[in-house]
Amino acid sequence: NKLLLLVALLFSSCSSYEKFKMITEELEIPSQIYGADYNQSWQAVIQVMKRFDISYQNQESGKIKTRWMDNTLQVNFTDSFGSSDAVKAAEFKLMVNVAEGYSYGRKVTKVTIFKRQRVENDFLQGWKEKQTDGIQEKTLLYRIGRLIENDNKLKEIDKAREQEQLDAF
Repeated sequence: NKLLLLVALLFSSCSSYEKFKMITEELEIPSQIYGADYNQSWQAVIQVMKRFDISYQNQESGKIKTRWMDNTLQVNFTDSFGSSDAVKAAEFKLMVNVAEGYSYGRKVTKVTIFKRQRVENDFLQGWKEKQTDGIQEKTLLYRIGRLIENDNKLKEIDKAREQEQLDAF
């Protein structure tokens, strides 16, 4: 009996270790560092995230969370080229973190986007977590970066226009 218990314990610990190893090696949470102050980055994140169903938003803590949103059609479309069967239902949730910092004496902001994806293959199995491909997170980070970049260019144009007006005065 003790030997059976020991063998069961060893196998369960190995499987949990394998899961932990997979998470640490393969799961890279998409993040990006922007050369912008916190308020500018926060406004860009809000602009990009406003199309999602937000359940929690706090600027002081730098966190945004969405509710579970259905993406069954997208998951079935992307998996239609693979060997897996269509899923009955799929949904995802996004968690965004905005953190302020300094790099070489300049203010920078780090934005991290974590996506939880779960699928339901049939009624009996229920929901199962599935690893995300990272495309949506990287797309959102790209959009945030473009908004910040455009905002910085507009500020430069305004500054040049002000200088022209001062010189003409």
